Amino acid sequence: MFIAGFPAGPWGTNCYVVATGAGAECVVIDPGKDAADGVAEVVREHRLKPVAVVATHGHLDHVWCVTPVAGAYDATAWIHSRDRHLLTDPLAGMSSETRDMMPQLLGGREHQWREPDDVRALDDAMTLELAGVTFTVDHTPGHTEGSVTFRTPYPDQAEVSEVMFSGDLLFAGSIGRTDLPGGDHPTMLRSLRDKVLPLADDVVVLPGHGEQTSIARERATNPYLLEVADTGAAGRVIRGL
Repeated sequence: MFIAGFPAGPWGTNCYVVATGAGAECVVIDPGKDAADGVAEVVREHRLKPVAVVATHGHLDHVWCVTPVAGAYDATAWIHSRDRHLLTDPLAGMSSETRDMMPQLLGGREHQWREPDDVRALDDAMTLELAGVTFTVDHTPGHTEGSVTFRTPYPDQAEVSEVMFSGDLLFAGSIGRTDLPGGDHPTMLRSLRDKVLPLADDVVVLPGHGEQTSIARERATNPYLLEVADTGAAGRVIRGL
């Protein structure tokens, strides 16, 4: 399996490109602001063809370039129905700080947000077969109402059973913020308890921000996973969008 990842834009959002190998079709995950050029570079270097663009959630730092990337490659876009409105109304999910930044981020230009031509809905426990790769979708609300994670088998290493693209559900040592519109902390903790804790220790986690980690590491050290495992620990929240 081929996985390329790079941080993009002012929020350092991790965009991932996934394929079975060089010269194949591929899936683009979370192309945020300024990600289109990075995607194009990966695609060109490895002779890939994007056929799908999938979003872990609808925050602007993860979907800014969904429509441009999907349009450039005639690819299908996938997002949970509870976050679909954020594709055309990104202000609905923003913090006041980010709203204040928008004129600067847009360079003083007017911008009309629109959906890709082909948008399809993600749902809990859905299995997606995209570009020869199998993704299991888990609905993990809390950061947003439509947050999801994607898990795919990783046959290249015996020590790794799956890779999980966690979006802003789970980071190395922390979780996504829950104080934005559509966020809810108790719901986030339920998603961690029900969707993360049952996973095998050898699952590699590729988050929406920051470095990769593993379920074993987070189960042992992440204060929020410790909390939902009834230890009562507290911790910090990474401040994203």
